[in-house]
Amino acid sequence: MPSKTVTVGSAVGLHARPAALIAAAAGEYDDDITLSMDGESVDAASSLLIMTLGAEKGHEVTVTSDNESAVDEIAGMIEQDLDE
Repeated sequence: MPSKTVTVGSAVGLHARPAALIAAAAGEYDDDITLSMDGESVDAASSLLIMTLGAEKGHEVTVTSDNESAVDEIAGMIEQDLDE
């Protein structure tokens, strides 16, 4: 299963706005997409679950899905500062 580990780029981490944007993008895919950090995995299509990871700027998050395009898109979003 394709996965990619990336560094959180948003200054506030994966909190309200970045989590909502990522969840909306993940929800566009039919495939399951998970985000993992420190042994915890959550559904990337849920902004609330994304926020429970507590991922701050500079933390590493792993994106996993059967769909490699989904992995690339969501990983790319996590690396950006989505609060700009």
